[in-house]
Amino acid sequence: MSRKITFLTLFLWLMTVTFPVIAQQKADTTCIFRFVPQKDMFYVPWKGNDTELARLLEYIENNKATILDGKLPLLVDGYCKSQGSKAENLATAKIRANRVKSELIIRAKIKEENFITHNHATEGDFVTVRLTVPVKETAVTDAEAEARLAVEPTVAGRRERQKAEAAAQQNALADTPSETKLTNDYHLSLRANLLRWVTLTPDLGLEWRICPSWGIAVNGSWTSWTWSDKDRRYALWEVAPEVRYYMGEKKAWYLGAMFKAGQFNYKLSETGKQGDLMGGGITAGYQLRLNKALALDFNLGLGYLNADFEKYEVIDGVRVRCGNETKNWCGPINAGVTLVWKLF
Repeated sequence: MSRKITFLTLFLWLMTVTFPVIAQQKADTTCIFRFVPQKDMFYVPWKGNDTELARLLEYIENNKATILDGKLPLLVDGYCKSQGSKAENLATAKIRANRVKSELIIRAKIKEENFITHNHATEGDFVTVRLTVPVKETAVTDAEAEARLAVEPTVAGRRERQKAEAAAQQNALADTPSETKLTNDYHLSLRANLLRWVTLTPDLGLEWRICPSWGIAVNGSWTSWTWSDKDRRYALWEVAPEVRYYMGEKKAWYLGAMFKAGQFNYKLSETGKQGDLMGGGITAGYQLRLNKALALDFNLGLGYLNADFEKYEVIDGVRVRCGNETKNWCGPINAGVTLVWKLF
């Protein structure tokens, strides 16, 4: 009888130690966002970044309260090794990490303090975001527990995993698309030349970006003012279509060809001038991005204009023609500080 009791006690002890182990486990979730070598712009719909972003946002939403309480930080690591020096690599890695964090802050409504960020001048051209998500309690065997302990993340283990991820990213980036596909950040925008508006000449236009390097723009102006009992007049309309070629890495500088046509009626002195104008020339400019939706377009046009007009005087409220004239002009034909608003 004593042998049975001893055996039963030993058996129960072994069952307690060896088989069901109830433990709170945590699952590491790592999302990888790929970047083009030497560039810091975060292109969401590229190389699976949109899928990774959706997956990460789901994890954040499911654990948002814990994240906002500071109990579950998001570990962000920025990487770059495609620049010329270590300082440039670290600067680019920092910008990349900040762009990913900005996207998460906007979309997931979290804060900067919910991140722990490290930047690296090695490995590859990507950003990783990792969080340790608690999972439900499960019963595991002793063998499973030992296996999990064997792969429990350590500092060395994380480094090895990051190296493996970097190698995978290098293989994935082997077929990096051309710059034309990467900088196509808008297709249609609304334009307003602020210099025209300052002179009380309403001006609006559109630009259609056919591709990152080529765009078609058209601006139109119209105004009609009279004063001094209609003895003075300032009126005109103009249409100016333009073809542009954008240059450089950021596609900010451009050269273009413009055509201009319109009519005018000026009477700023005793003699008025009313007629047609037509001409064209080359344009050059620079677009300064203010944010994702707005930019300032600084431009200047040089070329030729022909003005064919009649001269007139106003006698007793009646316009009396007093000759006609033609003038040709070579030089500046257009200037603008244009506010550009991206529509889509």
